Amino acid sequence: MLKNFRQFLITTLIGGLLVLLPIGLFYLLAKFILDLASTVVKPIADQIKIEGLNNTYILQGIAFLIIIAACFFVGLFVRTRSGKQIYSYFEQRSLAKLPFYNVIKETVQQLLSNRDKSFSQVVIADVMQTKMTGFVTHNHENGLYTVFVPTAPNPTNGYIFHLKSDQLEFLDIKAEDAMRTIIGVGTGSEILFKKSKTEEE
Repeated sequence: MLKNFRQFLITTLIGGLLVLLPIGLFYLLAKFILDLASTVVKPIADQIKIEGLNNTYILQGIAFLIIIAACFFVGLFVRTRSGKQIYSYFEQRSLAKLPFYNVIKETVQQLLSNRDKSFSQVVIADVMQTKMTGFVTHNHENGLYTVFVPTAPNPTNGYIFHLKSDQLEFLDIKAEDAMRTIIGVGTGSEILFKKSKTEEE
C-alpha cells in the first residue's frame, strides 16, 4: 500500500513537472527577449516624453511592438521555400540539441494548432485486445478512424492507430477530463468507463 502511494506521488509529480516545465521555460525565454529588446530601445524611449506616462511603460511598449513585428516577419520568412530550408537546417543542427526543446515545441504546437474538433472525441481503442485511451484525429471515407493514443505522463508523445469503428468505444466525456487521467498516470480513470455514446444510442 505504501509502495503504491509512493509511486502515485512520484508519477503525479513527474506528470505535473512535464506540464509546468515547458510553460516556465517559455516564460523565462519571453522575459529574456523582452528585457533584451528593452535594453536595445532604451535610448529611443528616453527621447520620448509623454506627460503623465511613466517612461518604463513607453520602453516596454516599444520593446513589445518590436518583438511582435520580429515574430511576424520571421514567421513570414519561414513560410517561404528558402526560409523553410534554412529553419529546418538550423533546427536540426542547433535547436534540436537543446534540452527540452522538443517538449516545448510540441506543447506550443498543441496549444496553437487548430485541434479543437479533431481532439474533441475521446475513445477507448481496442488494440490487440488491450484497451487504450485515445482521441480521434481523423474520420476517413473508407470507414477507418485515425486515433492518437498519448503516453503517460507526457501526453505530447504517443502512438497513431488506424482502426475500424468496432475497435472503438466512443466516450461522452470532455477531452480535457480524459487528458487529466493520462497526465495523472491513470488517476480518475473511472470517468472513462461511464456510459459511452455507442451504448446510449
